[in-house]
Amino acid sequence: MGYLGNHLATVATAAFAAVLTALWPYFEDLAPQLGFIFLMAVPIAWFMALTCWLAQKSADYAHGGEKKSSAAPAPQPVPGIAGIRRDLAAELEEVREAARLKDGEIERLNREISNLQTLVQIESLKAELANLKVLASRRP
Repeated sequence: MGYLGNHLATVATAAFAAVLTALWPYFEDLAPQLGFIFLMAVPIAWFMALTCWLAQKSADYAHGGEKKSSAAPAPQPVPGIAGIRRDLAAELEEVREAARLKDGEIERLNREISNLQTLVQIESLKAELANLKVLASRRP
């Protein structure tokens, strides 16, 4: 339920109509030209208040006029927790398997890097040996 049992619009419109009704005699004597305006505005304002009240009563009736208690309802257990747990366990196992595959791939790449470093060192030694041979052949 909202403020004032969902009759906030009714109360606001009725307050406006009451203020107009109270001001009508004062302004009619002060400015006679406003008499016609108040003659139209006051009945319309009260009609709007009545319409708001009827509309809220109709809405309450259409929705069963249910009144909610201030106490919060007890939490209901979530159905299918076992199924959700099973699904999450299966997903966790998939993630672990993917991690194992990634670890194996990382290990393989590390071995390959080691092999490539060895090959680079061998090529470097070959280049140095070739340079030494060139230097040795230049000496008389």
